[in-house]
Amino acid sequence: MAAKRDETRPIQQDVNSGPGEGLANERELWKRLREQGDSAAREELVHRYLPFAKNLALRYRGASESFDDLLQVANLGLVNAIDRFDPARGTPFAAFASPTILGELKRHFRDRVWTVRVPRGLHDRMAAVDKATAALTVELQRSPSVGEIAAKLEIDPTDVLDVLEANHNRRPLSLDRPVGGEEDESPASEWVGNEDEGFELVDDKLALEGVLPHLDDRERLILQLRFAEDMTQSQIAERIGHSQMHVSRILRRTLERIREEVAEQGREGEGA
Repeated sequence: MAAKRDETRPIQQDVNSGPGEGLANERELWKRLREQGDSAAREELVHRYLPFAKNLALRYRGASESFDDLLQVANLGLVNAIDRFDPARGTPFAAFASPTILGELKRHFRDRVWTVRVPRGLHDRMAAVDKATAALTVELQRSPSVGEIAAKLEIDPTDVLDVLEANHNRRPLSLDRPVGGEEDESPASEWVGNEDEGFELVDDKLALEGVLPHLDDRERLILQLRFAEDMTQSQIAERIGHSQMHVSRILRRTLERIREEVAEQGREGEGA
């Protein structure tokens, strides 16, 4: 039969039994750090509050930056907060560290992630809108409307819309990014914009400018009415007082002459 354990003896606690167990008293850790500069106490405080920094970094999860990078920034903010914290003031460390860590995260987005820099005033409103949105989401259990955000901040709804637009456009997308499905994936630049239909007409326009001075007034007028004002041959005939057949002959003869002179100019250009 197994010997019965002595109920009067305290159970020895395994210092490695779980996170947080066996850690020194936090007040003692701060005392050792501030009075003795104990690096071991500093390291233990960092490890104790790493989950706190991670929770703050999680607020920005889903942003354009990778979570590993955000976690590193949050941890850097945590270390800075530990180095600056004065326990003698009586403020809980979490309350002191939270704005420091969030400030590091926001500075990271502003200085290293956002490729479009926004004015300082707009940047401050962005922070206020983000904070109000988070608070209203918890309060209303849904995403707040623009009007609700504006009412909470006591600002004009158009200011909120400006902030939302700035947030949406703070990182332009690269034209080299792939779009489309797996089979027809191609750079976005191939899907954006249209070809200028007049680009290929530049050479023809320059050639025509050299030909038109050789036409008489009637020929130039018929060309203008037909191609610039988009009039029919019947309308042109009525306008200039000739028959439609006569207008058709003048138009055909003029166009043939233009083509010949343009072709001649092209051959001369190639010979040069």
